[in-house]
Amino acid sequence: MARIAVIGAGMGAMAAAARLAVAGHRVAVYERTETYGGALRRVERDGFAFDTGPGLLPLPAVYRDLFLKTGREPLEECVELVQVDPSSHHVFPDGTRLSLPNASRAGVVSALVETLGPDAARRWGDFLVRAREAWDRSRRPLLEEPLWPNWRVLAEREPYPAVPHKKLLRTRRAGTLAEVGAWELRDPRLAALLESHALAFGLDPRRTPASAAVLPYMEHAFGVWYVRGGMRELARAVYERCLARGVGFVFGAEAARIVEKDGRAAGVEFRDGTVAEADIVVAGVDHHRLEGMTGHRLYGDGDVRPDLAGQWSRPGRFTVLLALRGRREEGAPHRTVVHTPDRSGELDFLTGGTGSPVRPTVTVLRPDDPALRPDGEHESVVVSAVVPSDEEWGEGDLDRRFADLVVEAAGEAVPGLRERVLWREVRTPDDGDEETGAALGGIPAPALAAGGGRFLLPANVTPLPGLYRVGGWSHPGGGLPHAGMSGALVAGLVVEGPGFRGSQ
Repeated sequence: MARIAVIGAGMGAMAAAARLAVAGHRVAVYERTETYGGALRRVERDGFAFDTGPGLLPLPAVYRDLFLKTGREPLEECVELVQVDPSSHHVFPDGTRLSLPNASRAGVVSALVETLGPDAARRWGDFLVRAREAWDRSRRPLLEEPLWPNWRVLAEREPYPAVPHKKLLRTRRAGTLAEVGAWELRDPRLAALLESHALAFGLDPRRTPASAAVLPYMEHAFGVWYVRGGMRELARAVYERCLARGVGFVFGAEAARIVEKDGRAAGVEFRDGTVAEADIVVAGVDHHRLEGMTGHRLYGDGDVRPDLAGQWSRPGRFTVLLALRGRREEGAPHRTVVHTPDRSGELDFLTGGTGSPVRPTVTVLRPDDPALRPDGEHESVVVSAVVPSDEEWGEGDLDRRFADLVVEAAGEAVPGLRERVLWREVRTPDDGDEETGAALGGIPAPALAAGGGRFLLPANVTPLPGLYRVGGWSHPGGGLPHAGMSGALVAGLVVEGPGFRGSQ
């Protein structure tokens, strides 16, 4: 039985802790804030409640597996999962509105026929077939196995079977998500639908490899789910599963340094100077913070390095919480994506160019959940957009001006929004920095194949024996399902050793 110190109480870290405890290890989680859940936080005020992190759960099978492997009670006995239908509603700049059913490729194609016409529906249906092939080719090495030592095979091989495109007597194949939209979908609304899946993680579609086609495929194939009572309930359930398996938690414990002895990790030193000795350390923190905690490089010449990441320097999430008077109308979509009328302006701003803020692509979440509102005559709404986190948020009037743009866009999704607002609360990437510890409140993206390795995340093992990485800043990347997968991979590597190759 090993003593294992886990740094951070994010979802990946807790997933690893529960699995390691079940394997017979003595596990303690040290969290610098006063609560668990990482980005899955909640704000409560005047009877309103808001999820401030991920608002929906893709691939619930990841957490079903976690609960199956760590106890008798299945996930559905610990939280109430609700399949969201439609999975999303889209508002395009030309006024077109499109509702996509949940987990139904045939239903999606039928909705596209009705809204955009048979040619557009056929192109999207054909795209989903190719996206499934990319998923089949990349799923196991990217999600279910530790990062290969010869990861450059993943970096150089594009799994998406792009269609040949003839232009100026040349035949080319789409290499980026933007080229897939322009050359294969050939409809700005379909292109916007495609690119919104990358934008949600702060990925520039003009530089993101075509392999990102797996992101919309995952949603169409496996659906999206909501946790009744708010997504924070999922964090509570995982936390309680950890407690039930004997995991200890220490809150308000900020790790400052990885203790080393005889060339391996031997514990954690905290800001107050105290030390927790351990045989193994599992760190659920971002790359830069972890490297600073060791005092030397954690990346060998053959490793995936965080400075290769294909995201913008530090994409973050800008969120406006809206307390509304008035009843939520019958049949209102849970999630609406309002697409920007100025794609080039949005991308210029997001990539840190000279552009000024424009009305961005926003996601509007309107859960039909009594737990999130004071009564049936009010509604809580969360509106968010991805922004460059290194902007000077909190200075001047940038927060107010951008919040105005975000709320203006949300008015396309919420009837009579302006007149219904009781109050609003603005949250910038700085708030994410404070809550998650990620520098500048950055949000990690899922690992993607191709792109020269710039879209892979560092491996769960490190060059320092006894030190492992877990969570969104390590393989297989960001997002709730991927965080849960990272926990499973780390637990497998600790229990079975370097020969572990993932679940079969």
